Amino acid sequence: QVQLVESGGGLVQAGGSLRLSCVASGRTFSIYGMGWFRQAPGKEREFVTTISKSGYSTQYADSVKGRFTISRDNAKNTVYLQMNSLKPEDTAVYYCAAGSVYGLESDLYDYWGQGTQVTVSS
Repeated sequence: QVQLVESGGGLVQAGGSLRLSCVASGRTFSIYGMGWFRQAPGKEREFVTTISKSGYSTQYADSVKGRFTISRDNAKNTVYLQMNSLKPEDTAVYYCAAGSVYGLESDLYDYWGQGTQVTVSS
């Protein structure tokens, strides 16, 4: 099993920045892809970004391209999400995910964190 714990969420004004972190523990050797998804009130969970184990491959949702950056430190079993130029529509619970594969679909991920709230005020 793998446990994921997110941190770094909070309240920020539009145009501001936040950095989310997700620390993995347990059978971390089994992890290949790690990603971030988000769910806004009344909406379905959506893909935000993902990164391969090497860190060389990344993908982003069109809505966050150029504003968000994903990175990972395998020595620390940690993935980060740097969020800049935040907009009110970025308000959501952000979930960290990990799996043995890499991709955009949530079904590909075996492990999920509990989520961290990000609120962007206008």
